[in-house]
Amino acid sequence: MKKKDIIFQSDSGCIRESSFRILKDLEHYGIGEKTAFEIKLCVEEAVRNAIIHGNKSDPKRQVRLGYWVDGGILNIEIEDEGAGFNHESVKDPTKEENLLRNSGRGDYLIKKLMDKAEYNTKGNKLSMVKKIN
Repeated sequence: MKKKDIIFQSDSGCIRESSFRILKDLEHYGIGEKTAFEIKLCVEEAVRNAIIHGNKSDPKRQVRLGYWVDGGILNIEIEDEGAGFNHESVKDPTKEENLLRNSGRGDYLIKKLMDKAEYNTKGNKLSMVKKIN
């Protein structure tokens, strides 16, 4: 699949649409229910983070979502127009002192469910990889 780019405003209404479009394009790959759920969860969490934390829900700012399949590997890039953040400062939500914190779980899930997830140096672009075949 050739790379597809979707650019949308920082509107929470776009969160579900982003995962829907990717999964729709993946239908002919015959991915399983578990893999589809993991992709949906990770994409929606990453887009939510880009809108809320990256772009501070500013409707004038955009989120770019790019995705493609190469050799049975789904590649996803999500980039916001925010200042970025130090992803290494996100506290481990599984540690007892962080269990009741309101943040950090999405990033944790993304790193656990995707085969690879990494941020650019600035911290405003997340690249994710998921084996689908």
